[in-house]
Amino acid sequence: MSEIHSEAARGGFEEIRVSVSDGVATITLDRSAAYNAYTTRTLRELAAAFREAAAEDSVAVIVLTGAGTRAFCTGGDVKEYASRYTQKPREYWTYMEHFRGYLESILRAGKPVIARLNGMAIGGGNESQLACDLTVAAEHAVLGQVGTSVGSVACGGATQWLPLVVGDKRAREMLFLNGRIPARRALEWGLVNAVVPSVTRGDVFLENPTAEQIELAQRGREGHAIDLSKLDEAVASLASKLKDTFPECMRYTKTQVNALKELVWNITVGHAQDWLSTHFGGVEPWEGMKAFVEKRKPDYARVRRSEFLWGPPAKDCRCGARGLPADFAYCGRCGASV
Repeated sequence: MSEIHSEAARGGFEEIRVSVSDGVATITLDRSAAYNAYTTRTLRELAAAFREAAAEDSVAVIVLTGAGTRAFCTGGDVKEYASRYTQKPREYWTYMEHFRGYLESILRAGKPVIARLNGMAIGGGNESQLACDLTVAAEHAVLGQVGTSVGSVACGGATQWLPLVVGDKRAREMLFLNGRIPARRALEWGLVNAVVPSVTRGDVFLENPTAEQIELAQRGREGHAIDLSKLDEAVASLASKLKDTFPECMRYTKTQVNALKELVWNITVGHAQDWLSTHFGGVEPWEGMKAFVEKRKPDYARVRRSEFLWGPPAKDCRCGARGLPADFAYCGRCGASV
């Protein structure tokens, strides 16, 4: 596909890979060292790739996947959140604009988009696969949300679309408790369309592997391994069937089926964008993101005691400093007792 290849040749894509073969464009998140979490740059690149694939007549199907075998996508890069957006929360509004552009480029691609879950789809990764039309998951994959555990809200698709896909109660379970949904349960819930074997021991694919066997396979121990060949076969088979359809009818069918997704998205995402950009200046994302980076459990009890890190800005000092936190015993400007 000339447009995408020319963009890549100019150095435009650094955090994704794009390939085109026999009418199928495959867009791969290429940040496996970060479990394919996306940065602000990644979101811009993804949106550009989807728009270019949508505009290329020779492309009939688009596949979204991640590099490696551990993760499809784990959402936003929390290290970037902690270092940048909790310090400059107003910039999160612009970040959300890029995220909206990315998801909307999937919704409005005018072509079927398959999510190839080569590993876990967590947070914005689950929202990404929800934006896609069809999802094929490797059996070792898990899905879930993390918002309420890390100081954010999963209103970039999950709060809007999970009730439509899995029903109200299951959506609340995922959004409130942030548990992990194994691939087979995700299939039962209608969260994915198909699950294929991916855990092997020797040359044999294991049917319904245990959590222990999946862990051994991910670590490559005791003869266990992750093998994505059946996932590739299933995605290729599905793409082949989708190619044998009329493109104009496919585009309009997708537009019609998207009606409820677009409705709930458009009446909520603007509010979500504004609220999150304000919220990121608060104590909850500060504690949640910092705890994630420091690999510890957030201090939820402390946050419940006060919505301020060191109390409300209630004290003044005779040196002229005003709005000092109520819990401060000394002025940070002159050092006097307050």
